[in-house]
Amino acid sequence: MASGVDYDETGESKGGMWGLEQKLDQPMDEEAGRLKNMYREKKFSAILLLRLAFQSLGVVYGDLGTSPLYVFYNTFPHGIDHPEDVIGALSLIIYSLTLIPLLKYVFIVCRANDNGQGGTFALYSLLCRHAKVKTIPNQHRTDEELTTYSRTTFHERSFAAKTKRWLEANAFRRTSLLLLVLVGTCMVIGDGILTPAISVLSASGGIKVDHPNMSGDVVVLVAVIILVGLFSMQHYGTDKVGWLFAPIVLLWFLLIGGIGIYNIYNYDSSVLRAFSPVYIYRYLKRGKKKGWTSLGGIMLSITGTEALFADLAHFPVSAVQLAFTVVVFPCLLLAYSGQAAYIMENQEHVSDAFYRSIPDKIYWPVFIIATLAAIVASQATISATFSIIKQALAHGCFPRVKVVHTSKQFLGQIYIPDLNWILMVLCIAVTAGFRNQSQIGNAYGTAVVIVMLVTTLLMTLIMLLVWHCHWILVLLFTVFSLVVECTYFSAVLFKIDQGGWVPLVISAAFLIIMYVWHYGTLKRYEFEMHSKVSMAWILGLGPSLGLVRVPGIGLVYTELASGVPHIFSHFITNLPAIHSVVVFACVKYLPVYTVPEDERFLVKRIGPKSFHMFRCVARYGYKDLHKKDDDFEKKLFDNLFMFVRLESMMEGCSDSDEYSLYGQNTQQSRDFLVKGNTQTSTSNLDLTISSVDSIVPINSPVHVNNTMTSSGRDSEPTEGDELEFLSSCRDAGVVHIMGNTVIIARRESRIYKKIAIDYIYAFLRKICRENSVIFNVPHESLLNVGQIFFV
Repeated sequence: MASGVDYDETGESKGGMWGLEQKLDQPMDEEAGRLKNMYREKKFSAILLLRLAFQSLGVVYGDLGTSPLYVFYNTFPHGIDHPEDVIGALSLIIYSLTLIPLLKYVFIVCRANDNGQGGTFALYSLLCRHAKVKTIPNQHRTDEELTTYSRTTFHERSFAAKTKRWLEANAFRRTSLLLLVLVGTCMVIGDGILTPAISVLSASGGIKVDHPNMSGDVVVLVAVIILVGLFSMQHYGTDKVGWLFAPIVLLWFLLIGGIGIYNIYNYDSSVLRAFSPVYIYRYLKRGKKKGWTSLGGIMLSITGTEALFADLAHFPVSAVQLAFTVVVFPCLLLAYSGQAAYIMENQEHVSDAFYRSIPDKIYWPVFIIATLAAIVASQATISATFSIIKQALAHGCFPRVKVVHTSKQFLGQIYIPDLNWILMVLCIAVTAGFRNQSQIGNAYGTAVVIVMLVTTLLMTLIMLLVWHCHWILVLLFTVFSLVVECTYFSAVLFKIDQGGWVPLVISAAFLIIMYVWHYGTLKRYEFEMHSKVSMAWILGLGPSLGLVRVPGIGLVYTELASGVPHIFSHFITNLPAIHSVVVFACVKYLPVYTVPEDERFLVKRIGPKSFHMFRCVARYGYKDLHKKDDDFEKKLFDNLFMFVRLESMMEGCSDSDEYSLYGQNTQQSRDFLVKGNTQTSTSNLDLTISSVDSIVPINSPVHVNNTMTSSGRDSEPTEGDELEFLSSCRDAGVVHIMGNTVIIARRESRIYKKIAIDYIYAFLRKICRENSVIFNVPHESLLNVGQIFFV
């Protein structure tokens, strides 16, 4: 299958007079170098950096900041056996915050962003650019010349090269890597359900502290009302209320830090002994199995670190690091130390230590700020869930769902209605079903630690393939991270039956959906690759394709970036007519965060001019969105008209003339072309020149093969004639032809394959959005071509 995508770089014919000839130009080193690693190289003034650090508090650190609401209760759900256990637990919290969020995430993992984008799929995209590990091989060499397609090279004998070859050599390893990413993604979805549940329920619990006789049902009801309101407001987007988030979270951190100082001074300053790691050893030795299982509660102090990485998109790493080291880290240490000091003298209040430790005069203001901070924390996790689902959708790992762009200013702020309501129902079910923080905390800890393990394993590959670190450094990072995280993982395993099973069940359901969808998408792509029509057959039909050519333009949508799709032969075999102009439109996602508008489209001609057949490849990154308007069709035709003009100019030019045109006078030539046709776009278009089905970008000098065109130039239409012909065909009407490939498992297939394909995948196909809706195709212009494919 890969042979259909990996082209012969020697330019030799691959059989037949119409064999594909690949002539690729040199990469755009100057342009690519200008944008390469732009997030890492961009300098910020001190004032701007402070402002960005302040704004990052509201988006990035909400989840991590609300952990003091429930950590000590989940660590000691059955009470405290020995006063020194509080010191041991505080020592574990201090070193957990230091090792995981501070050292690992803020200073190491955040540097592994994909041009500012974070999350498991961003790491996967980085790996896909540095090794051929993508399971759907729809990439072409021209894709690597995008200015956003930054990657590094390494020596063939290096350890990185050996790792790359090891990964690429086996399909099972590539599939295992994808499954690892999907597991991490599913656990992030679990976080999106559990974070609002535990944060809002813990904040609402403050009502019962001031009114001890109040029923627990009232607290749950208040939490459910807040959750319904939170999820109902999602369609407005964080951009509408985002200006409130940072002040709320900053005020929250200053409050918990100030209350911590007050409690340390008023109750027991000896808790500062916890900075000595000796108390960790004493705590675990004294508590034995009970002390070990309490690590599941300690782990909740570092929840939100994965959301920290996933929400990285709009802030430079330096701003995130500054906010954590100056505000978040010291305030959290003070908050936990203050609670520990209060618990040392009030051990019976460990179940609601946070609210009990608040001075009476500021109780209700703190309660209001705590509730608002819980909402902000939930918002950050929900937004991260939407973002990672969008990335999964772009990689073909999630059913097509409606994605709404909620901000004109920020590309990453999106809203997914279907997923939002599913999250709300599951979140309310968890809150009302468990009714207490302890079991939800157990579930939350399980989800968080598994995401951390996945990130560690992906970071190992990033450090080898992308950063080219020495294998000893990689080994040290991996072993150290795994020792810490596996310790926590072993503790949460003891609590699987006490609520820890919830994220496993939720994640397993989403994993089945995502993998089955990806498997079906892969099989459909393989079917199109293996059954595509040869150019020899198309050209053998002649300019009329053996049919009546009726006025109009037929847009044939396909997943193939090369070759003629099977639906076209299926169409012309069963119908006696085809449109005067046929354009094969391929929309594909690349493992980059975005594709610039002026590099989005590749246009080429298929066969001689008299056939009037073209191909247009529209390329998108995983953060790009198909906006619901008529823009796509307009841009496609603008690029098509520009292509015809550029192709006409290149014909008849000698090699030196071509160099002059594209090396020196490129901008003037394009200005001339734009002035000559008011319908064309004024952007610097990334088009191609081709006389057969091959891709040749025009961004730098090329040698045009004029063998065919020189012999038949007199009989072929001129530039003006062809432009007029295309305009008249467009005026006559555009028909969108889409393939509707139905996948059915073979009769002899195993039972699990039949269930996956015939029931799960078929159901997902039935309920997901159609391509015609995504591209905003009018029903009166849509033509579906059905096919059945057995796997």
